[in-house]
Amino acid sequence: MIDGRAGGSRVRTVFLGSGRFGSRSLEVLAGHPDVDLVGVVTAPARPTGRGARVASTPIETAARSFLVDAILTPERLRASDSIAAVEAVRPDLVVLADYGQIVPAALLELRHGALNLHPSLLPRHRGAIPVPAAILAGDTETGVSLMRMDAGLDTGPLIAQRRVHLRGDEVAPDLEAALAVVAADLLATSLGPWLRGEISATPQPTDGVTLTRPLRREDGRMRSARSAADLERQVRAYQPWPGSFIDTTAGRIVVWRAGVGPAADERPPGTFGPSGLATADGELVLHEVQPAGGERMAWGAFLRGRPGIVGSAALASKP
Repeated sequence: MIDGRAGGSRVRTVFLGSGRFGSRSLEVLAGHPDVDLVGVVTAPARPTGRGARVASTPIETAARSFLVDAILTPERLRASDSIAAVEAVRPDLVVLADYGQIVPAALLELRHGALNLHPSLLPRHRGAIPVPAAILAGDTETGVSLMRMDAGLDTGPLIAQRRVHLRGDEVAPDLEAALAVVAADLLATSLGPWLRGEISATPQPTDGVTLTRPLRREDGRMRSARSAADLERQVRAYQPWPGSFIDTTAGRIVVWRAGVGPAADERPPGTFGPSGLATADGELVLHEVQPAGGERMAWGAFLRGRPGIVGSAALASKP
């Protein structure tokens, strides 16, 4: 058996992450017998919420609870001073989960590499939004991939994967939280063997590659020319941001819960009825909506205050 660690000592490790997806994996590293967690890199504190209160990332908060000595919050990791700050803690391994910045080449060539926990079954759904993409595509399964990073976008060789069956009713935040648990367990079971040289990374398949891009606010607009099933998946995939919204004669509404139904009448796509919105192939049944500046409510309650919306059409842009 080959032990890749120098003298069997614990491996000096830096964790990169900002979102909640990585919190459990950071906890795994903090308690791993083969790891000396010498640093954490995360996004800077930023204003959040309606009150614009400046808040640290979940990763920074967790790192402080684990008493990590070096907590770095660079605006741009690829800046020379940021790279120098990471190199100053002398890492032999980088582990990344939901960080959101490109890792500079200098950190990819460490003794034990730079490992990435990605919430999809690579090579499917590479890129920025793998969890929403799986829901939007109607995938019947997803999972988590542990890969050794290279210079490409989620193109590095695979160390391990864990598959997860999808029921078809998942909402993005809940699915991400479930995959965070899977990712932490995958890291816990794979890291020791990787460091000891008992497992190796294998190239990703060349078939089945898909690439996702960052979401924009306008992606949330619900377009009735699409099928009702597509729109229902959008509602679940685009929570909490950019959300799924429709501009109406009564103002913008955000759709939080919806279903799929047959066409109730001959209304053209984009027209509202008592149950919801007519689409290209049926009806998007609206269950829960939120008017601008208001609270979430049932569609029926929304209509009681705005009965004139029935028979009207969705607007192409905000009035």
